[in-house]
Amino acid sequence: MKPQHTALVLIGYQNDYFSPTGILHGVIEESSKVTNVLVNTVHLIQCLAPTPALIVTTPIFFTPNYEELIDPIGILKTIKEVGAFQAGTPGSETIKELEPFKDRILEVPGKRGFNAFINTNLDEILKQQGVTNIVLAGAVTSICIDSTGRAAHEKGYHVTILSDCTSARTVLEQEFYCSGIFPLYAEVVAHSELLERMELHSLV
Repeated sequence: MKPQHTALVLIGYQNDYFSPTGILHGVIEESSKVTNVLVNTVHLIQCLAPTPALIVTTPIFFTPNYEELIDPIGILKTIKEVGAFQAGTPGSETIKELEPFKDRILEVPGKRGFNAFINTNLDEILKQQGVTNIVLAGAVTSICIDSTGRAAHEKGYHVTILSDCTSARTVLEQEFYCSGIFPLYAEVVAHSELLERMELHSLV
């Protein structure tokens, strides 16, 4: 897997999920701690930053009245009810751990739901950059990671999902998706194995 043909897609690295004060932090807190998601993600970005690999983030934002959501159900209904990810609020901002890499990470706006390809120009950017391999990290494993991964597979990309850089609602859910769901359309590896495959093992 060559860095110049690879894109790391970061999903949900916003305060409302990953900050201890985030509105929805409790949803992924246990799973994130077990696999040290933030530590692993930062290490991965540190290793990829000097390479030609594309690093993008796809934050989710909503207007204060959530006019984008029409009769939402499930987690989107919860997001609206608790007031998460409102544009311009601290909760919607990118986590401080990624601040050192802001000049290296391309923000792709427009995400309003689960799939990072919907309502964004992510696919266009990836194709323009000659990307054939997509690596997914972030939250939530069973929702945005799964939806984006399936979409990427259907668009013809080779998909890799990082078992130690993704966060689920529970540890059991994380293990179930990594062992029983993701392998149906993607490779599932730890970030250290990904770096070895990209011949960046000296940085692991």
